[in-house]
Amino acid sequence: MDVSVVIPTLNAAATLPATLAALGPVADCIVVDGGSHDTTIGVATQAGARVLSAPRGRGRQLAVGIDAATQAWLLLLHADTRLAPGWHQAAHAHIAAGPARAGWFRFALDSDDPRARRLERLVAWRCRVLALPYGDQGLLIHRDLLRTAGGMQPLPLMEDVDLAHRLGRGRLAAIDAAAVTSARKWQHEGWLCRSVRNQFCLALYLVGVPPHRIVRLYG
Repeated sequence: MDVSVVIPTLNAAATLPATLAALGPVADCIVVDGGSHDTTIGVATQAGARVLSAPRGRGRQLAVGIDAATQAWLLLLHADTRLAPGWHQAAHAHIAAGPARAGWFRFALDSDDPRARRLERLVAWRCRVLALPYGDQGLLIHRDLLRTAGGMQPLPLMEDVDLAHRLGRGRLAAIDAAAVTSARKWQHEGWLCRSVRNQFCLALYLVGVPPHRIVRLYG
């Protein structure tokens, strides 16, 4: 598939293999590492990805990968998110519609817990009503649209919210395929605790607290 996939990583060896395997054939796959101490770089290299280094922080890492990308269409993806089978066809349909809108995937969690289904429904509501997809849903965007929107800002956190706001509802569209994210954080911290933490961090950002301060609370 003629896209450049850009994945920021930090100690992602446990989840990255599944993320890369689920991609299938793509023209360009870039892993931008922020200083991992585990085997993340080895995993990425073995899978055939290009590995770059950048200062820690998803926005900074994504910006480095975007600059190095070879394709016009970019797929920005978290290291613990794997795209479900059939994503190629759904992405092709989005690309065929033209470069005017960025596409996000349907949020899903790799857990059978009923609380995971409730969280998925809440995320679907957030995307539908607030036009606010997060980075763990992936983002398929043409580099011209990204440039027009002001590019990827080098933020340590909330780079996804920042970009979604700059794009606005009219330049965002749903892609009919799932992005399945690891439920590890929710399972480890507690479903309610993790969800409240995420919403608190978002609220802080929306009232103007700098992302470099919020990242300490995010975990």
